[in-house]
Amino acid sequence: MPDTPTSPAIPSRGSRGGALRGGPLPGRSPRTLVAALLGGVLPLLAALCLAAAPAAAAAGTAPAAPTAQLVEVNNFGSNPSGLRMHLYVPDNVAPQPALLVAVHYCTGSGPAFHNGTEFKSLADRYGFVIVYPSATRSGQCFDVSSQQALRRDGGSDPVGIKSMIDYVQQRNNADPERVFVVGASSGAMMTNVLLGNYPDVFRAGASFAGVPHSCFATTDGSGWNSACANGQINRSGQQWGDLVRGAYPGYDGPRPRVQIWHGTNDDTLRYPNFGEQVEQWTNVHGVSENPSSTDQPQWSWTRTRYGGTGDQAPVEAISISGGSHNVLQSGMAARAITFFGLDGTGAAAR
Repeated sequence: MPDTPTSPAIPSRGSRGGALRGGPLPGRSPRTLVAALLGGVLPLLAALCLAAAPAAAAAGTAPAAPTAQLVEVNNFGSNPSGLRMHLYVPDNVAPQPALLVAVHYCTGSGPAFHNGTEFKSLADRYGFVIVYPSATRSGQCFDVSSQQALRRDGGSDPVGIKSMIDYVQQRNNADPERVFVVGASSGAMMTNVLLGNYPDVFRAGASFAGVPHSCFATTDGSGWNSACANGQINRSGQQWGDLVRGAYPGYDGPRPRVQIWHGTNDDTLRYPNFGEQVEQWTNVHGVSENPSSTDQPQWSWTRTRYGGTGDQAPVEAISISGGSHNVLQSGMAARAITFFGLDGTGAAAR
């Protein structure tokens, strides 16, 4: 499933004056006249200084470029599949920052996803930290197929990613109530797996060109499920929802909100998977499959919201007309951050 996402960029005052003509005013001493002059000039000078301040600021040096660097972290905890971990902490990191887990596509890596998407610049703006897992198996795809990967603490990649989250919460004071996940392609599939396996860990997730939780499951050791990839697995919302609930039996707490993106011309993980994800997550949230609202934020986007109409609805789905498998394009990362509530547009707590 090779795909390479692309990356993404203030507004003054007047014065008045007059001339004194002739000599000293009748009946007034020179000292009195000087005092009167100063009484009029000093406020004028103060006003001019205030007016000049914004211009001076505008003419000053531009803000310093970010100096934070992506760093690799070793020995971060249980890691049964040997994932690599990279961490980005922006210069203006918040005192108790939110944490975003950003999961790459097949053939990719954490550093490639960092450099090829807009999440870094958004972290610089809003002060959250980012963890980038890197798959190390052949093809650099994440395990979303094995029985170990599809249940809580069962093993494989999800366990390693959960260890990365624990590490950042302990070492970087990340807020355990504001953990989010986003992924593209293989990373989008892992996003759905993580949301199902660890509903108590994640507040919300965004899936760019993915498939439902457990859709890619295999029993022969293969990491590829052609029927799922081709959009040939059609289940009811109840059946899809049961697969999510079965990943963490007995859990009855809040479920993460889910944002789903898919291109209509995706020829790798075909478009029917878009509707199957909507069915799965609306069922998990117990809301209707009929949208609460429909709009077009951009000409090629059709956005439907389920269980609510605001920026943080329980389920939000964006269909991209003519969109390919490389659906994560400029501006979409910012929309995901708004959905998470990390840009100040909505509450970030449950």
